[in-house]
Amino acid sequence: MNREQLEHILRAASAITKQGRFIVVGSQSIVGVMPDPPGVLGYSAEADIYPLDAPELADLIDGSIGEGSPFHETFGYYAQGVGPETAVLPNGWQYRLNQVRDPITLADGFCLDPTDMAVSKLVAWREKDKEFLGVMLESKLIHHDELERRASQVPQSRLSEYGLKPADLTQRISLLGQTISERPLPERAKGNEPSTIEGMRRALPLSKKSKGLDR
Repeated sequence: MNREQLEHILRAASAITKQGRFIVVGSQSIVGVMPDPPGVLGYSAEADIYPLDAPELADLIDGSIGEGSPFHETFGYYAQGVGPETAVLPNGWQYRLNQVRDPITLADGFCLDPTDMAVSKLVAWREKDKEFLGVMLESKLIHHDELERRASQVPQSRLSEYGLKPADLTQRISLLGQTISERPLPERAKGNEPSTIEGMRRALPLSKKSKGLDR
């Protein structure tokens, strides 16, 4: 998914829900800092979103432009309506959002900061999350120390829902670092091709940082 496709989803979601502000979580929130994410980072065709001011309308999004919908079949990407509880995030995440605005309807998508999104993937810890996190770390899109710091700021009440403790997230970060360091050099070098990493660095300055949500 790229920025143009996310803007299209925002446009459609706004028409469906009559809302103008959406939170974007999940892997494709990376579009908030990287308009055209390369490789694994842009592989997903799904944008997880919910209306900021009316989260209960997320089901309308799912039913209208969700997986398997005519929208999905026509364009090859789709929205999944989620809720505020979907992503487990560190305190203060709402002040680090990156804004994507559809230029036609002016609907706003507030995308998670990459490190906050990475924390949510540490909690989920599926194989696809591990792969995504590994690429983020190798490409320097996120950094080990900051990931640890943010992970320590997740409320224990949220971790408990998944049977986790802060130490579990720290251990997972260590495992990621170990996995990266143990990869054969030719395999690790693939992530440093100019088309991937330099493309990321060129894309990063294009993001527009939100000043947080004023609810």
